[in-house]
Amino acid sequence: MVLLFSSLLVAGCEKNPRASGQILNNSGGKVSADKLDTATFAAGCFWCVEAVFQMVKGVESVQSGYSGGQKPNPTYQEVCTGTTGHAEACRIIFDTSQVRYQDLLEIFWGSHDPTTLNKQGADEGTQYRSAIFYHNDRQKELAEHFKAKLDQSGTFNKPIVTKIEPMVNFFPAEDYHQDYYNNHSSQPYCSFVITPKIEKFRKVFRDKMKEGLK
Repeated sequence: MVLLFSSLLVAGCEKNPRASGQILNNSGGKVSADKLDTATFAAGCFWCVEAVFQMVKGVESVQSGYSGGQKPNPTYQEVCTGTTGHAEACRIIFDTSQVRYQDLLEIFWGSHDPTTLNKQGADEGTQYRSAIFYHNDRQKELAEHFKAKLDQSGTFNKPIVTKIEPMVNFFPAEDYHQDYYNNHSSQPYCSFVITPKIEKFRKVFRDKMKEGLK
């Protein structure tokens, strides 16, 4: 699957939009502003998404939150009702000199089931939908291109239902949701749901892992 994903990302995928601002990287040094960009993905429970993308080389920060809904500053309890329109999502700040947006798309589609509507495993509801919230036209173009190619390739035995939507809002989740797997890896949900995703990532995307985690 990795070779197939990689081959689908080759044509027309070298240009990356850059974000403004400056943050500390994982080693405590500053990353130049013109090397930073933002991606926002929803792929089921945001604890899972956060845990996977925290391992990716070039990812400087991952924040869990809520995107795509109507209510400002929703609480976790409100989002869980499925009535606010939000998806559990993660905002990913990454260094474009180390990882490309199309690489993040590869990991996104390879680390969850994008063919199940409003469902990932036992987690069901619109808040668990598969979605890409694009920040600019280039991200939209790449996401739509990759989705179409994956559908045509037959990589998945059912059509991809991932929504590709413009980034309108992102509300950070409560503090206890942040860095959840690292703080609660022995908790049953982490052991039975997130740990297998981590193990799959290590096997399938080892070349995209941060050096200290290999």
